[in-house]
Amino acid sequence: MAELLTIGELSARSGVAPSALRFYEKLGLIHSTRTGGNQRRYERSALRRVAFIRISAQVGIPLETIKDALASLPANRTPTRGDWARLSRNWRVHLDEQIALLERLRDTLTGCIGCGCLSLTHCQLANPEDRLAARGPGPVILASSPAPAPSPAPSTPVPVVFGVGPSPSPAAPSRSAAAPVTDG
Repeated sequence: MAELLTIGELSARSGVAPSALRFYEKLGLIHSTRTGGNQRRYERSALRRVAFIRISAQVGIPLETIKDALASLPANRTPTRGDWARLSRNWRVHLDEQIALLERLRDTLTGCIGCGCLSLTHCQLANPEDRLAARGPGPVILASSPAPAPSPAPSTPVPVVFGVGPSPSPAAPSRSAAAPVTDG
């Protein structure tokens, strides 16, 4: 029989509080068996699941999304390297989207993101009188604009019209699917 871990052992080894482990179990992210005394016991493979949950949550991925990813792993046996590779391939698209959103946030945070705060000097130019509020709640420029592609500087001046941003495209991710960005 494989060595089973107590909740204290899993907590110590994973660096996750027992209360968080119980919460993960309640959500169906990890599973335990019970002893005759009703104590939780976890398979060693729970260590990898908890590590995956912890790292994914640290980068802002919602627990429900993490749960969906973990649901692709076998429930009746310890996941193999091939199982994790399959999850990784499926997960890569989501991670690439998260990376693109984080890069866009990093690159635009010092400018107007269309949140309506009007606190930056540039906001008064890019969003006079908070006209972007008509597009919806939140940081509409950041949420609706596609990630900028690097391009060489134009050889001729390009006219700039402030207060007119790109229209949201139908392919743009919905706000609920975007990373947890708070309004500024």
